[in-house]
Amino acid sequence: MVEHLTPDAIVKELDKYIVGQPEAKRAVAVALRNRYRRKLLPENVRREITPKNILMIGPTGVGKTEIARRVARMIEAPFVKVEATKFTEVGYVGRDVESIVYELVENSASMVHEQKMQEVMAKAEGLAKERIINYLCQQAMVGSQRSSRKAQQSGAAQAVASGTPTIPAQTAACDVPRDEIARTTKAKHYKVPAQQRTRVSELLESHQLEDAIIEIELASELDSLDSVLEFSGGMTPDEMTDTFNDFMQNYSSYSSRKRVRRVSVKEARRLLTREEAGKLIDMDQVIEEAARRAEESGVVFIDEMDKITGPRVDIGADISGEGVQRDLLPIVEGSTVMTRYGPIKTDYVLFIAAGAFHQSKPSDLIPELQGRFPLRVELHSLSEEDCERILTEPENSLIKQYQALLATEDVELSFTKDGVSEIARMASLMNQRMENIGARRLQTIMERVLEDISFDAHLHKGSKITIDTAYVSERMADLIHDEDLSRYIL
Repeated sequence: MVEHLTPDAIVKELDKYIVGQPEAKRAVAVALRNRYRRKLLPENVRREITPKNILMIGPTGVGKTEIARRVARMIEAPFVKVEATKFTEVGYVGRDVESIVYELVENSASMVHEQKMQEVMAKAEGLAKERIINYLCQQAMVGSQRSSRKAQQSGAAQAVASGTPTIPAQTAACDVPRDEIARTTKAKHYKVPAQQRTRVSELLESHQLEDAIIEIELASELDSLDSVLEFSGGMTPDEMTDTFNDFMQNYSSYSSRKRVRRVSVKEARRLLTREEAGKLIDMDQVIEEAARRAEESGVVFIDEMDKITGPRVDIGADISGEGVQRDLLPIVEGSTVMTRYGPIKTDYVLFIAAGAFHQSKPSDLIPELQGRFPLRVELHSLSEEDCERILTEPENSLIKQYQALLATEDVELSFTKDGVSEIARMASLMNQRMENIGARRLQTIMERVLEDISFDAHLHKGSKITIDTAYVSERMADLIHDEDLSRYIL
């Protein structure tokens, strides 16, 4: 629960996945706790308190993005990561920056919808099961009627009517014409015998009918729904309205259509459960909750802020770094953006910006934007000791990941302490010799060291492989000594 996430608890949770950087963790933890405190205030006071946005300064690969992503997941808040440079690469600024808000509310809607789906999933599974029983019984009855006329008994009818343990997958529906099934399903006075339904239900519960083939009816999918409602950043409000009106004119004809699919019972259970869950969800509530979460709990991470500190262009469209800064300013300081879910206010969205600032400094940003990031924290480059801790301490450490992957092929992977130290030493050495990419260097080295084992894992089933200093040095020696080669590989 959010009320139990004190700043200390947030930092401890981040320590499980991110090594070091205590200042950044503390700043983010306090910012999140202030959000909770704000919600407890009276309305007249609450609306005056806005988030204190954070500017993280540090080289790549030290945990800036991961800190923001983890805290957003921790509080179940909508999260968006964007690169500030993308608004200069397209050669157009202005409305494109509003795509940040579009993406934020989209993520919020997906999050809320998935949570609502989980809440009704148990009931939806029961409704889906009832529909599958009806399909099986109806198709078996039709098959039985046809078989009696032709003196041939259908496999599906025999299994359901006589109580045999399985329904052959090839005969469950293939010999039953679709028009006969449709007539039977639409018969007003058709009733499935209780004994028959009970037997089919027992077979379903025991998963003996998973491969049986049945025909089911599903609501027609609106394949063009997302494309119709996916408003691009350059669309004007009038264009958005016209697009939406065109969609609504055709919606009723789409929504009334049904489509018949021939699938296995296992697949039918998944499709029908999803459809029944969708019917149980109030989409108006989903949209309302999604908009509220985006406004009150949204977290936006803007990376590469140091790359947009270029000079202003005075002639033509201002696609310079300063032009992007000025277009980001209204979003960061608080404005209302029209989206497919209605107007979204950004006044209370938490913005976390980040950049290396090697060739520039935060003061190179325009003063107005600087003032919107009052909290500044510096993240430090990773030392050899930090690299060693990253390999072993986090719950999702690289060593644990590779051990889990190879365990699926019955290969036990073991790392000695000196082997881990050697990997960390080489990562630190490569970062010093070439571009410093932080913890990402560990991934490239681990791939290089374990390449042969991963490729031949099927030949080592049931064996234990130990990675020590000698093993690491043998596979990295040529790259460490040949600096030109290492520039291309690592």
